[in-house]
Amino acid sequence: MQQLVPSWLEKLLSSEFFSVCRTHGDAARSECNMYCIDCNDEAFCFYCRSSRHKEHQVIQIRRSSYHDVVRVSEIEKVLDIENVQTYVINSAKVVFLNERRQPKSTGKGGSHFCEVCARSLLDAFRFCSLGCKVISLISHSQLFIIHN
Repeated sequence: MQQLVPSWLEKLLSSEFFSVCRTHGDAARSECNMYCIDCNDEAFCFYCRSSRHKEHQVIQIRRSSYHDVVRVSEIEKVLDIENVQTYVINSAKVVFLNERRQPKSTGKGGSHFCEVCARSLLDAFRFCSLGCKVISLISHSQLFIIHN
């Protein structure tokens, strides 16, 4: 049976990132900013990756203005991100994991808007985030394209 959205993606989008690792809390790089597609469990730190996820498909989550992002170069290997707005942050192209609330419009802005949350977009994309794309695909019963 095919799923509209891969279960790992749903879990990724609902995961909490950047908490201190329960196992490696006193170490320097102990924030939980990684997610394993193979295990589909919870966020983990750099040290957990080395010890438990060596040969797995792991995505590193990053932060931009207190919002979770993932580099396009990582996520496009496993998922079709077509029609999701991309941004360049710290010289890397990224997409936001979930929608970001936008203040009410003051009459200015572009002509492109997210089809789900109506956030103003920079270019002719349909979605502001992976989360909004998921919501749209589910509401239209469409399948996500997964890259192997």
